[in-house]
Amino acid sequence: MKSNVNTIMIDNYFGLLRSLSKENKLKLIAKLSNSMIEEVEGNENQIDRFFGAFKSDKTAEEIIQEIKESRNFNRTIEAF
Repeated sequence: MKSNVNTIMIDNYFGLLRSLSKENKLKLIAKLSNSMIEEVEGNENQIDRFFGAFKSDKTAEEIIQEIKESRNFNRTIEAF
């Protein structure tokens, strides 16, 4: 269904752009190509930003121990 909608949109856009000169069609092709290249490069940069977000000199075991020690249980059980 989605590809059918996309095909209809492409056909509609082509109907609008058909009357452009060859020069303008080539410029449009160049812009579309550049936008695809920028999109791919942008996706690579977004993945990189998730690596190295947390930096510490402590080992994993030390961090786990610190988290466990910082837990505070203040739960009180009420009598019926």
